[in-house]
Parts: sequence; C-alpha cells; structure tokens
Amino acid sequence: MSSPLVNVEVESSALEIGRSRAAELRRTTPGARRARRRRRVIGLLFLLPALVINLVVIGGPGLSSIYYAFTDWNGFTTPHFTGLANAERLIGDQEFWNAIGHNFVYLVAFLTVPMALGLLGAFLLSRIRRGVAVFRVLFFIPYLIASVINAQIWKNLLDPTSGLAAGLDKIGIHILDDVYFFGDSNLALYSVIGVDNWTFWGFLVILFLAAMQGIDPSRFEAARIDGASAWQEVWHVALPGIRPTLMFALMIISLWSLLAFDYAYVLTGGGPAGASDLVSLLVNRTAFGNLEAGYAAFIALAMSLLGGIFLFIFSIIRRNEDETN
Repeated sequence: MSSPLVNVEVESSALEIGRSRAAELRRTTPGARRARRRRRVIGLLFLLPALVINLVVIGGPGLSSIYYAFTDWNGFTTPHFTGLANAERLIGDQEFWNAIGHNFVYLVAFLTVPMALGLLGAFLLSRIRRGVAVFRVLFFIPYLIASVINAQIWKNLLDPTSGLAAGLDKIGIHILDDVYFFGDSNLALYSVIGVDNWTFWGFLVILFLAAMQGIDPSRFEAARIDGASAWQEVWHVALPGIRPTLMFALMIISLWSLLAFDYAYVLTGGGPAGASDLVSLLVNRTAFGNLEAGYAAFIALAMSLLGGIFLFIFSIIRRNEDETN
C-alpha cells in the first residue's frame, strides 16, 4: 500500500507533465505559429534600415574595392582589369614590406606595454573603495580627446626648439639636447608608438576594471587568507576571472595595429625616410598622392586578409577555451 506522500508526488509529477504538454500544444497551434512569424517579421523590419545602410555604406564600397584591386585604376578614369599584376608588384614592393614590418612592431608594442599598464592600473583601482570614479575619468580623458589634438600636444611638447627640451635648457638641464623624437630615424617610430600608448592604455584600464569588478570578492579574500601576495592575486584570481575580456582586448589590439594611421600621419607622416611608415599611410599616399587607387586597393585587400587570419586564429582559441570550460 502506497503512502500519501508518494501519491502526492505522483500527482504533482503528472500535473507538471500535463502542464508542459499543454504549453507545447499551445506553441504548436496555428495561431501560435502565426504569432511567432509575425514577431520575426517585425524584428526584421526594425533591422532593415540598419541592414540597408550597411549594405550601401560598407557592402557596396567593399565589393567595389575588391574589383578595383585587380585593375590599374587611378581614381578618375575607367579602370582596366590587370589580373594579378598588383599582386606581383606587392611581392617586390620594399615600401610595403618596410611598412608592414613597422605595423608588427606596433602590434608587439601594444600587446605588451598598454596591456601590462592596463592590468596594473585596473588591479590597483579595484582595491580602492573611495574616489574610483575620479580615477576612471582621469585615465579615460586622453582616450576621449581627438587623436589629432593629442598628437599636436605631444608634437609641441617634444619639439626640440620650443618644447620640453627648451624648458630644461633654461634651468641648466641638457639631457634632451639634440634629441629629435620625431625627426630621428631611430626614434620616430617608437615615439609615435609611445604617444599612441599614452592615449590608449587608459581605455584598457577601464575595460579591465569593469571585468575585475565582476569577479566574486570572496575569491580575492580566500587568496589573501591563504597568504597570496598581490602578484599571486593578479595571476591566479584576476587574470583567470577576466579571460574573455583579455581575449577581446587582444583581438581588437591586433586589428587596430593593422589600421594605425592618425598619430603617425600627424606626428611624422611616415618619416623621416620611411622610418615610421605604416601600411595605412602607404595606402593613403599611393591612392591620393601617386594616383594609383587600384594598387592601393590591393594593398588594403591584403591587409584585410591578414586581419581575417587574426580573427580566425582568435576564434579557434576561443572555441578551444569554451570546449575546455
């Protein structure tokens, strides 16, 4: 003989099954299907303006640039298809290889210095209980200011005749005499990278800080109870806790390093003698200075393919991480 408790459990289970079947029947009725289709159509209608704008503004020029990449178009006359002639020219173009080498120096610099400073700044701010908002604003201000203005400020500051060097000379300090940050072929590229890093690392501080604040505080407390140092807290608690954000930062930095343009253009223009030239500057100079828009389009297409390779690599890494987790 079954107990009343068992009977109640059986009745509850039967009731739940009945409710789920009834809900399933409601979802499969013709009226429910029509409602779902209506919601999908309404959603697509709301997305349609954005899709049309993207197709017109991005898709159209993108597809046309692929065609122009295989022509000798000068930007004005009728383009003539030349097949792989631009590819053969690119392989032997020393200006391109010089510029892409500088882009990879940019990439390595941005994957190290601002990442380290961003993680350090975010971890220190995560331990502050008062005034965090003020520090957030201070760190983020350089990133908010237009890059042209930032570049001009640093150009004036590091000018050897009227900037910081001249000010130090007046008080008898001559350590910056004859130091031309943007005019020396050995310093120009690293000076541009330094200015760009100064404006960018504050963005990473805010990004990493937001991710760290999502980590359970008890994990840091447990690490401190176990005698972990501040470095061990960063390595064993903070970094694993913000791994998705780290991957996102690595991805955007890799792509942005291929697209770097504004600071190099304003500060050096790629000089002196190509010492700070970047692929984006080469594309701009080839298209608008030399009137070789077809070849410039092919260079841009090659860089787009390189960016696609980066995205593919990051997608594989992300998929492997999801599988292991």
